[in-house]
Amino acid sequence: MSESQRKGPDTASEPIEEVLYAKRQKIYPREVHGWFARLRTLGVVTLLGLYYGLPWMDWDGRQAVLFDLPARQFHIFGLTFWPQDFFYLALLLVIAALSLFFFTALAGRLWCGFACPQTVWTEAFLWMERRIEGDRGRQMKLDKAPWGPRKLAIKGTKHGVWVLFSLYTGFTFVGYFTPIESLWTSTLAFDLGPWETFWVLFYGFATYGNAGWMREQVCIYMCPYARFQSAMFDKNTLIVSYDPERGEPRGSRKRGLDHREQGLGDCIDCTLCKQVCPTGIDIREGLQYQCIGCAACIDVCDDVMDKMNYPRGLIRYTTENALEHQETRILRPRMLVYATLLLVLCALLVYSVSQRVPVEVGIIRDRGSLYRETMEGLVENIYTLKIANKDKRDHRYQLEVEGPEELKLVLHQPDIAVASGEVLTVPLSLRIDPVFLRSTSSEVQFTLRAVDDPNITITQTGRFVGPRTGAR
Repeated sequence: MSESQRKGPDTASEPIEEVLYAKRQKIYPREVHGWFARLRTLGVVTLLGLYYGLPWMDWDGRQAVLFDLPARQFHIFGLTFWPQDFFYLALLLVIAALSLFFFTALAGRLWCGFACPQTVWTEAFLWMERRIEGDRGRQMKLDKAPWGPRKLAIKGTKHGVWVLFSLYTGFTFVGYFTPIESLWTSTLAFDLGPWETFWVLFYGFATYGNAGWMREQVCIYMCPYARFQSAMFDKNTLIVSYDPERGEPRGSRKRGLDHREQGLGDCIDCTLCKQVCPTGIDIREGLQYQCIGCAACIDVCDDVMDKMNYPRGLIRYTTENALEHQETRILRPRMLVYATLLLVLCALLVYSVSQRVPVEVGIIRDRGSLYRETMEGLVENIYTLKIANKDKRDHRYQLEVEGPEELKLVLHQPDIAVASGEVLTVPLSLRIDPVFLRSTSSEVQFTLRAVDDPNITITQTGRFVGPRTGAR
């Protein structure tokens, strides 16, 4: 036995340095083909097509989707929303959160693997990289090669394409807030404003950095969803899983031989499942928070199983209960609760938008005095009427009042014409002979109706206050 062996590890002469930070090892995801890969490609093409195409669509002579912040108007096809419609945004956010809970509890990180912007743009950048640099092996060989004219040309071309694509992404983002046609004209004339220039460069830089450089680091270290996803998982959640009972013990073998006689499982230890993983994990080590549920490992493993004439599904979407040969319950109480809440909220949103009246009315009664008496002996209450025209057209309105008998409306501005997007303040008063008052406080209905469109009608309730001695 040598001297170092007798001393043991605790008496080693050279100190062991603790590494607090490890340099990132670049991941080269292998291109994969299969059912889930086609589904992911369809999602990428659809989502990017919507993102880049919607600003160029016209609707009734204007941009179909435009968030006009200076005018405080948010146009979504035939609908125009205003800051007063914040309720709809809040409802949409609640629906989005519940949808995330529902689909995560149902099938894990479906959002991350198929629809997350980080995944979508990373897939686009990977596609460009493969077209320019080649497949996984060529990329690794190119990165190890010394710098020269060929490597510089390939790398420069790739990053040039990335930068152009990122800048156009930033340009499209700004096009949702500034009419994209005028933005394009200003861009060609090098006449962009400072804020437009800032956001084009900022959003372009964020796209280039996140999708081109950081990639899986965004999912692993920056995204909070990776950290709290386990709280939404249970043993009945469908997740991408490796079947160790079937696959172990793993090992290489020749095709056609009976691997069971050799004491081997179905896994041939080709490591392709690791090579196609965009986050670089080995799914055979079990469920890990780095897994984004893209199912690339399922596609490549099924392909290997086909070549080996083994049954598919060594890596598959399944549940922990199924792997443990226990009953799996997809329809369970939490899923029913999520589904019910989603249906109710979606129905509420659709109904609310369909019944939405493009006018908003506020009735403010004068707080300076409860009431006053006129020269004719009438009791008068003073009000301020605020009308917000949320329609895309100008309107002229008619005001009607219902309340105690013989109640009279006195408008100090008879012509109530409100332009699109305008908030008009109209002073008015209600007068009544005190003998018709039945109580000191009476309910009054204010009905505002558009003269040119009777369907635009809204009713608000107010109070009329009179003297106690006037009641009969």
